[in-house]
Amino acid sequence: MTYVREGRPEEAAALTALALRSKAHWGYDAAFMAVCRDELTVRPDEVTARRTAVAERDGRLLGFTMLDGSPPEGALGMMFVEPDAMGRGVGRLLFTRTAARARRLGFVRLTIDADPNAESFYTAMGAVRIGATPSGSVPGRELPLLELPLA
Repeated sequence: MTYVREGRPEEAAALTALALRSKAHWGYDAAFMAVCRDELTVRPDEVTARRTAVAERDGRLLGFTMLDGSPPEGALGMMFVEPDAMGRGVGRLLFTRTAARARRLGFVRLTIDADPNAESFYTAMGAVRIGATPSGSVPGRELPLLELPLA
């Protein structure tokens, strides 16, 4: 059974590796992945500060989210799922738990800077596209900007 728990600072390296595997799943080449590495790196001090939630099954990390910001406005800072766990409900579980936590904390909306390959997942979960935002890693690249109303 998959369950969601708080992330732990000592898991930062494992979360970074998971994020890199998840991103690479979409067919990005080595040069692109190298440029994104810093943005996808999870540092130990960020795990608690960014409200990291981890999906785990039988001791194996399957995915994670980060909830950024201060109520009432927040952001889904990161969301990554192991490639072999995609399409098995892990993302849905993480997303719904993170949205529920955000509501409990007083957030009324979350923005999401989405990978283009993940936009359809987020819209299926109730987010709507509100524009585009510059990539934090690749100059000139724009990412879908989505919003999830929580109120």
